[in-house]
Amino acid sequence: MKKLILSLLGLAFLFACTPNQTETIKEKHQSEVITEINVVNNGNVTFADFFKNKTMRLDYFHTGNSETEHFAVDKILSDGEWYGSKKILIDELELGYFFLEVIDQESKTLLYSRGFSSIFGEWQTTPEAENEWGTFHESVRFPWPLKPVTVRIKKRDGENKFQPVWTYNIDPDSRLVNPTDIIHTEEVVAIHKSGDPSEKLDLVLLGDGYTAEQMDKFIADAKRVTGYLLNAEPYKSRKDDINIWAVKTPSQESGISRPHPEIYKRTALSAHYSSFDSERYVLAYDNKTIRNTASAAPYEFTTILINEQTYGGGGIYKLYTTNAVDNKFAEYLMIHELGHHIADLADEYYSSAISYEAPSIEIEPYETNVTALLDKDNLKWKDLVEEETPIPTPWNKEEFDEYGYAVQKERGELRAARVEESVMENFFMKAHHKQDEFFAKEEYKDKIGAFEGAKYNQYGLYRSQLDCIMYTRHTEHCKVCQRSISDVIDQYSK
Repeated sequence: MKKLILSLLGLAFLFACTPNQTETIKEKHQSEVITEINVVNNGNVTFADFFKNKTMRLDYFHTGNSETEHFAVDKILSDGEWYGSKKILIDELELGYFFLEVIDQESKTLLYSRGFSSIFGEWQTTPEAENEWGTFHESVRFPWPLKPVTVRIKKRDGENKFQPVWTYNIDPDSRLVNPTDIIHTEEVVAIHKSGDPSEKLDLVLLGDGYTAEQMDKFIADAKRVTGYLLNAEPYKSRKDDINIWAVKTPSQESGISRPHPEIYKRTALSAHYSSFDSERYVLAYDNKTIRNTASAAPYEFTTILINEQTYGGGGIYKLYTTNAVDNKFAEYLMIHELGHHIADLADEYYSSAISYEAPSIEIEPYETNVTALLDKDNLKWKDLVEEETPIPTPWNKEEFDEYGYAVQKERGELRAARVEESVMENFFMKAHHKQDEFFAKEEYKDKIGAFEGAKYNQYGLYRSQLDCIMYTRHTEHCKVCQRSISDVIDQYSK
């Protein structure tokens, strides 16, 4: 294992120092020279002047630990027709932990940009990253350039500002660039089609843990979760701006790996529970297979349906979501996790095993649905706050927190006892109804304000409304989250 890690690190360092790179990595313990690029941002360019109607995919390895990172190119190849917007090419939302820029080499004009997040970005914050090196396969996708471009990836610094961490020059006519399209054999089903993919937000549904004999179940599940989504705001009001596709992805076994109870499977997309040693966190590390499969359909966003009853899922901005489709909370999982994936919404809960008290929050979170309230006169969502609503907004937090932590304690005991999933579902339902009782008594329960407790912090961070699907296992987004999702839909449908 140590030899493998050292080999990968050496490969990453080799690519980090190649002549065609104009900007290298600069971390705490590095002193590499950075060549500045004075990028010209003139807004959205005319698509046909700079791009073919084709998708370029840059695959690379992202290697590092908690304090450093390196990038190494794997392949540059065609990902099929360009189905993204040809009008909105510059990302003005600037969500995500990382940020992609595609820059014309000759004029230094910014041609395309999009924010995104990654598994590496999350893994880098885990205890494992403090002691081990890790390597993750990642991809960025953008329109196929007519002329040489510089691809630049930025990352948020300690003040949440984007700073360059890697640049790479690409000549689309180079022999190292593969223009051949994949010949897809997967069956694609249009679950909800509202129009031309280049003028819509396109969501692709993949499945993991479904056998060939269960493809009818997969399509039925895809239709069911699509119903959940399009019955929830803002998707309900924006359904004419959304396409949803399903790609059949049969596995050799039913269900996926659940390492905590020592259940292991080999499946089409290699999704598994116990990611980062969190029992219910479902991720899939086989990025190349997921990308190749997803490209059978038009897509900007991806959901992997998990053929399991065991509660679990996950959502990473612009990567994918996962959700167990046979759990009683499948509707919640679909909508909540997609909030992370589509609009980079922060979790608003804090009474959980990973919560902690932050005595001082000095940096405003970049996510649109939480705030440190450092400047309450310029609240992110102040235009939605009624004049008579106090900021911060009072609520019976102490009583609710006492109940919430008792629930987490009991939940932990049930998990440790490995009770049947139906017992856990009934437990969650009971807690769900009790939360409703608490909220019904609150004076500002339907108001937009600043309610303390958010993003795993009991104190110092605030959410915009008392309740939201990013806070509890309900099925509605608050008004601020709805607006944030709608802003992303605009980015792909206008």
